[in-house]
Parts: sequence; structure tokens; C-alpha cells
Amino acid sequence: MRKVKPKVLFFDVNETLLDLSPVKKQIGKVLGDREDLLSLWFTTMLHYSLVTSASKQYKPFTHIGAAALQMVAANNNITISEEKAREFITNSMQNLPAHPEVKKALVSLKKAGYKLVAFTNSSNEGLKNQFISAGLTAYFDESLSVEDSGKFKPFTDTYIWGANKMDVKLEECMLVAAHGWDVAGALWAGWRAAFISRPGQQIFPLAPKTEIVASDLEKVTEILLTYE
Repeated sequence: MRKVKPKVLFFDVNETLLDLSPVKKQIGKVLGDREDLLSLWFTTMLHYSLVTSASKQYKPFTHIGAAALQMVAANNNITISEEKAREFITNSMQNLPAHPEVKKALVSLKKAGYKLVAFTNSSNEGLKNQFISAGLTAYFDESLSVEDSGKFKPFTDTYIWGANKMDVKLEECMLVAAHGWDVAGALWAGWRAAFISRPGQQIFPLAPKTEIVASDLEKVTEILLTYE
């Protein structure tokens, strides 16, 4: 069956393009050598980003990440000041490497005529610094931070905002992400989606069927290159 190219590919950034592995050791040291708490910290950060948006508030993603770090630390009898937590999260999240296959895959997609847009919960400044550090800036046509929308993904309004920013219809958008919650949000908003099954990540079973599922961006790209 003939597959039509989406007009815009929107890429989640953290974990999808950037490898969070270095943060695991850093978080572990802060939390009393408990590297296993990285997943709890990340999910707590995501949870409270949703709480913030649902309450019609906005706080920078790094501030929410720092607050989540304080909460996880407190549950393990560790005290971290707000200032120290924010400094730590900012420094660790803005110096992440790209996954090994990412740059090659992005080049192939650009050559195939795809428009590539970064679409992240990170702040504008945070995204800029992340891409400079990882050497990804030149690969993208546009970079969008939810900071400008005032709502975090996966709120439906945020995907509608992203499509409007790129002046395309909802069905002409495809999200590429390594998070089941992000893919679910995009699909429910009327977008198409490709899921990268990074270790520890799963599709949300109650969401609509995802168009592409693959283990890394290179394999997602191989499928997208067959689209017309």
C-alpha cells in the first residue's frame, strides 16, 4: 500500500534524539549512588509537568526537573536545595550526546526532502544549548519549544499549536518520539506518529495504532524513505 510522506517530521528531543545515559550516573551520585532512581526522577518530572499544565500554569522544564529531583531525594532521606537542584539539572540536561545513529539518519531524511522540526518540552534556551552541545543545530529546519505555547506535551492544544506554527494540517504532521505518552498525545490530536522503542520505553496500549514502530531512528528512517 502506497504511503504518503508527512509534510513535517516533528522530533521529540530528550531520549529520542539525545542519550540520557550520562544523566543516570550523575543522578545516581546525587541520590546516594542510586542509579536505579533515574527512571523515577524522569517520570516524576513528566508527571508534574502535566500537573502544571492542567492547572493552567507554566514553569520551565528544568525547574520542574529540579523540583522532581528534590522530591525523589526527600523520599530517600536526602536533602537538596532548590538552587543546587536547578543548577545540577540544567548542567546535566544541556550536555547530552546524540544517540549514535541520529546524525546519519537525519542527513538521509533531509536528502529525501523531509522538513525536520525539533519539538520539545525543554525551554528555548535549553534546546539551543542541547543542540549546540550535541552538534545537531544544523540538521533541523525549525526548533519549537512548548515554552512558547504555555502547555507541555502531551496536551492536545500543544500539538495543534505546533502544526499551526509550521502552517500545516494536523494529518500532515508526524511525530517521531521514544515515549509512549508523547506518541499517544500526538495520535489523539490527529497527527501521525513513529515510535522509537528505546530500552525501557513502550507504546501505550490504549492509544490508537502507531504507524511506525522501530528500535532506533535509522530503522524509522529506512521505512520513511519508502514513502512517496
